Amino acid sequence: MIGPGETMTELAALDDNDKRELLRIARATLREYLTTGFMPPGAPHRQSLLEPRGAFVTIHVGGELRGCIGRVDADTPLYLAVEQLAVAAATRDPRFDPLRAEELADTRVEVSVLSRVTSGTPEEIEIGKHGLVVTRGVRRGLLLPQVAVEHGLDREKFLDETCSKAGLPPGAWKEPGTILQLFTAEVFKEPED
Repeated sequence: MIGPGETMTELAALDDNDKRELLRIARATLREYLTTGFMPPGAPHRQSLLEPRGAFVTIHVGGELRGCIGRVDADTPLYLAVEQLAVAAATRDPRFDPLRAEELADTRVEVSVLSRVTSGTPEEIEIGKHGLVVTRGVRRGLLLPQVAVEHGLDREKFLDETCSKAGLPPGAWKEPGTILQLFTAEVFKEPED
């Protein structure tokens, strides 16, 4: 949550060099981990990549989703979060078989760096700009901003799909006790060959 007077966009935007470096880190981490079982050592010199940020790493193989794992909380330096999430997306997304080293040539990495998460209302949601977090009790679901665009979702369907991700029924976002939060994301991916 953000404090009074702060906005969702207060975190500094990443420049093109930051984005290229994060994609390089994710790719190098995947290569190292899938061939040796170890994380690569070291840290970047760019201060922007040392700041704690929430992030998601999405992996596609041959154009098909193969893994997506992230964290909303800004409790880890960004470069390290991307390293950890790249490995998790490749090996621990329960929807998919773990990525194999021989699949790396057909793999494309996408990174989403999140803003701070703030309370919001359904009326504030801008499709393509905002991601959603829906929480009720111990159930929590999150969808990234690009999901609504990729699947042609309107605001209500986006809310319903986020509820579904939390294991809640459609329309649960309207019920008392359900918390709706919004965030934005800088989304960038490796170029196609």
